[in-house]
Amino acid sequence: MAEPQYLDTPQGRRIAYHRTEGAGPMVVFLGGLRSDMDGTKALHLEAWARETGRAFLRFDYSGHGQSSGTFEEGAIGDWAEDAGAVLASLTRGPLVLVGSSMGGWQALLAARAQPDRLSGLVTIAAAPDFTEDGMWGTFTEAQKREVTEAGRTALPSDYGAPMLVTRRLIEDGRRHLVLRTRLSLPMPVRMLQGTDDADVDMSVALRLLAHAEGPDIRLTLVKGADHRFSTPCCLAMIVAAVEEVLGEAMA
Repeated sequence: MAEPQYLDTPQGRRIAYHRTEGAGPMVVFLGGLRSDMDGTKALHLEAWARETGRAFLRFDYSGHGQSSGTFEEGAIGDWAEDAGAVLASLTRGPLVLVGSSMGGWQALLAARAQPDRLSGLVTIAAAPDFTEDGMWGTFTEAQKREVTEAGRTALPSDYGAPMLVTRRLIEDGRRHLVLRTRLSLPMPVRMLQGTDDADVDMSVALRLLAHAEGPDIRLTLVKGADHRFSTPCCLAMIVAAVEEVLGEAMA
């Protein structure tokens, strides 16, 4: 596999990325929490982009994959800065963002910050506001005290080592919530969500659908699909959603 290239951000972080040249609008994949740009969905989209001559970009947030830093140092705002630096420095013209899980939250932040650049948005098991609703809102009083007093707590994970949730992650997340205030999405939006997702309940997708404002927002629920959303059928649905918003953008 080819070695990544690196971008040094204005915040002093070093972001690893792979960019595929091709026709625009460029498709940019934003991965999930503790995921990386070598995951199944990112690589599948890259292969599709190469086959179809489409410009494509995948990258690792700081503290993820091959980028600088450690996960425990990071927070939602840091990763939004990373995404912003990548979009500003490595892309030109209109974009289609594909956000998976936490990357869905990041894609919504990017769409709110620069809606005029987005020709389309695709989310996969999007997890907006999860630090507040999925973490803090479900913590026991003992866990809340541990975060507040010790600065962190450890959560078991199905994806490897326990995840350290820091006080900074929680407090910073509150500054980037998207489900509490108006969220305008004027571009074509396709949201994909599995009904058997153990990490992001489908009620989150329904809440996002009800909350977001826009002329062309659609949610597809896939019975039996889990959070990974990486079966051949699910991967085909991701590509179809991307092609659909691209078609709308170029119509």
